[in-house]
Amino acid sequence: MQKSEYPGGVQLRNRATGIYDQRTSLSSQMKCKTTVQRSKSSSLTSSPEAARRAHPRPSDKLNPKTINPFGEQSRAPSAFAAIYSKGGIPCRLVHGSVKHRLQWECPPEILPFDPLLITLAEGLRETKHPYTFVSKEGFRELLLVKGAPEKAIPLLPRLIPVLKAALVHSDDEVFERGLNALVQLSVVVGPSLNGHLKLLLTSLSKRLMDKKFKEPITSALQKLEQHGGSGSLIIIKSKIPTYCSVCC
Repeated sequence: MQKSEYPGGVQLRNRATGIYDQRTSLSSQMKCKTTVQRSKSSSLTSSPEAARRAHPRPSDKLNPKTINPFGEQSRAPSAFAAIYSKGGIPCRLVHGSVKHRLQWECPPEILPFDPLLITLAEGLRETKHPYTFVSKEGFRELLLVKGAPEKAIPLLPRLIPVLKAALVHSDDEVFERGLNALVQLSVVVGPSLNGHLKLLLTSLSKRLMDKKFKEPITSALQKLEQHGGSGSLIIIKSKIPTYCSVCC
């Protein structure tokens, strides 16, 4: 075997066969690999999207997650999103300089609660704008109309499971919307909600272990007791023994 030097490595020549065997030095290979890695890293960090993630703009905090109607959707739209896009919700979002508001196509007093109230409750589980605002504000405003108790009470068997789905949701904001909607409903239907409380209290008792939700859940329970009367207190205490009555 005959050895000869060449730039970047060593050549070994087999005297019997006359064939050269080129073996690049280990240091040369490592330098080449490092150069490629640096090139890839540079191309990734130089993209506008990567730069935006590394240095978020102040305006990103002001703008909520918004659905892009022109972008490709990673999954099929939810039932609420599909209904909203087809004009099935008789109101539209009006963007204001200070805050947003809903503009109804007709007075909400004349709208049937079935299935509109249930559809809005289903929208509480949305996580993108404008669905989040339309669902929570539409639910609240619909319960404020004259004659709301008579329209809402018959829907409780179908409405409660939908609210429970929001209360067990992993997203904190969805849970908060569900909790607020439950309180708004209790103001309207009063003691009629007592027969459905057990289905909801299990979810609230689990979230009570989270310190950030202890105060809002306690406040909600007090309002449920206030509007549900003495019968609601017995039910609440059976599921959440640590609850202290507002009447104490």
